[in-house]
Amino acid sequence: MTPSDYRPGVVGEIVRLHAEYYAREWGFGLPLEAKVASELSAFLAGFRERQDFFRAERDSAGALLGTISLEAPGGGEALAHLRWFITSDAARGSGLGRRLLAEAVRHSDAAGFPGIYLTTFAGLASARHLYEDCGFRLVSEANVDQWSGGVREQRFERPRAPAVPAM
Repeated sequence: MTPSDYRPGVVGEIVRLHAEYYAREWGFGLPLEAKVASELSAFLAGFRERQDFFRAERDSAGALLGTISLEAPGGGEALAHLRWFITSDAARGSGLGRRLLAEAVRHSDAAGFPGIYLTTFAGLASARHLYEDCGFRLVSEANVDQWSGGVREQRFERPRAPAVPAM
């Protein structure tokens, strides 16, 4: 089953957003592009309805403005994995990223996942601020560089919000 926001070509559009932004701003190249393409394709091909989460926001002309995904816990990982979160240059600073992140967090909490983690790298100050505003905290840093861009990897986690008792 595919997510409702899927449409033919979305994988390429998401890969392009990542490849162009990270090449321009960080000098990343083919290793990042190949990683995003292969892992995103596998995620969408194995999408689990009501567990995984995928959102691709478009403008009125159909251009991709931003995207976010959440893989349900599995494979030995207790937390859901936030991935492929990016906004286009046109949407950056519009609040779209904050809204997409809030939707993914709501999905995780409603599904009862124990929490969410994401991996990123040091130097993305605006993204870090957004993550921290949504309850994520830096839990580790390492000299691992899964993006092949000469960066320091960071792991952020957000525990599930406590349930509010019914009145």
